[in-house]
Amino acid sequence: MRAEKQYLISEVETHLKKSDYVILANFTKVTVADVADLRAKLAAEKAEFHVVKNSSLRVAAKALGLPEFESALIGPTAVIVGGKNSAGVAKILKKFFTDKQKLEVKVGVMDKKLITAVDLAKIADLPPFEVLRAQLLGLFMQNAAAFVRVLDAKVKKEQPAAPAV
Repeated sequence: MRAEKQYLISEVETHLKKSDYVILANFTKVTVADVADLRAKLAAEKAEFHVVKNSSLRVAAKALGLPEFESALIGPTAVIVGGKNSAGVAKILKKFFTDKQKLEVKVGVMDKKLITAVDLAKIADLPPFEVLRAQLLGLFMQNAAAFVRVLDAKVKKEQPAAPAV
């Protein structure tokens, strides 16, 4: 393999190793100014937007054991990787598409499982992680409080009434 090709493949592998998710997008109608704007928004989530060659992506993905997404490698492809909050990145991409009507999400890979563009849109609609955590803790507290009230009622029922003075 030529040195240039090997360099491109290793560069794509480096991008793919940055996170446990990869989102592939078609950027046909996106301008340079739009890409700069998107990169700035993705930086808030520590994510990156990279334009890659399909052939390099194909080889790098196979080398890393990612699922087969050959059907998505048609036309120009960009990868979005990095950061820990894949749902936050999906929200940014969905908002960018809604605002600009330019970027098209092709497919995603999360934890080495293929995710469709529709599923990524559903992930984008989820509340932020902090909100989900607060909702879960609220459910735990609600059930714990109800349990304590039941125990308290049982204790009060079994105790004899205090004599009146």
